[in-house]
Amino acid sequence: MKIPKVFSSIWGFFHRNPVLCLAGFLAVLSAVLVPPDAQYLEYFDFRTLTCLFCTLAVICALQDIHFFTILAERLVKLTGNLRMAVFTLVVITFLGSMLLANDMALLTFLPLGYTVLATTDNKKYMAVVFILQNISANLGGMLTPFGNPQNLYLYSRFSIPTGEFMKIMFPPFLLAILLLGGCCIFFPAKALSLRVQTQGALLRKRSIFYLILFAFSVAIVFRVFPYWIGLIIVPLALFFADRRALREVDYGLLFTFVFFFVFAGNLSRIDAVRTVLSGLMAKEPLLVSVLSCQVISNVPSAVLLSNFTSDYASLLVGVNLGGTGTLIASLASLITFRKYRQYAPGKTWSYFVLFSAFNFGFLLILTAVEYWLLT
Repeated sequence: MKIPKVFSSIWGFFHRNPVLCLAGFLAVLSAVLVPPDAQYLEYFDFRTLTCLFCTLAVICALQDIHFFTILAERLVKLTGNLRMAVFTLVVITFLGSMLLANDMALLTFLPLGYTVLATTDNKKYMAVVFILQNISANLGGMLTPFGNPQNLYLYSRFSIPTGEFMKIMFPPFLLAILLLGGCCIFFPAKALSLRVQTQGALLRKRSIFYLILFAFSVAIVFRVFPYWIGLIIVPLALFFADRRALREVDYGLLFTFVFFFVFAGNLSRIDAVRTVLSGLMAKEPLLVSVLSCQVISNVPSAVLLSNFTSDYASLLVGVNLGGTGTLIASLASLITFRKYRQYAPGKTWSYFVLFSAFNFGFLLILTAVEYWLLT
């Protein structure tokens, strides 16, 4: 029986945007329990939405000129063996997530990882390399307010001083570096000749212009400029410089935030839910945050649980570490999984087993250390 085209399209949209669809469903469901009223306007953090839009738009413009890929390729070509090549890929993804956000870092650097391994006859290491890149993307962005969407939200939501933010996140950030570096040591140091195809010459003038725009967006994140100025300058500049970048912005992520603002705001107005979550967050904010991510992922966990605690340090650490673990703990993990299936069809189960082993290993070690530090 042939499936009607409209149902096929709906399923395709859901398959491509599972977190967005879940967020929309939960927002509508909560609106049944708490009918829309004027208080809904208080749910939205417009600073977070503006900062996220500006940084995403500028990053899309930089990706359009292959800025990050060109720099990454040049770094990888300097390596002389497989171990250093893998280490470089992990570092590039780790640092890239601090600027691009984890999902964009993976979309940018996973194809490069595949190319490096495929052109040097080392595809047998692809699953492990992809998993390490995935963990790097999820953990690399935790040091900066703009490194992950949940960081940007919590930084704005609690008005966390920048110095304090980085002080809170530095211990797990440093431990993540040590763990990832330790994993790379186990790759053989056999010589290889990289034959990565370059994306062309770097467009210097455009790169400088976009980097200035990025610095301006970061300044908005750090509250140097009012957020509404970004809504004027960034779209206007990109309208003339790169209109495609404005179309390429991940609006699904923005609407995911909107929907979860509604869902979290409505739940906070239900007495029974508020009592349960407030009680749990009062007792074990770090563990509750980590476990919540395993079920509804890190971004919605940050939005939801921020309504039930003032302990932003534990919540901040929890939703960052909680990005490791299950496949749905972070949207970035689903992106990596889809990319691996694209490059290595038929090996899904072995990848899932290996993914779980690495991710839960990182999660247990990082959570145990942070629990000890915070208690």
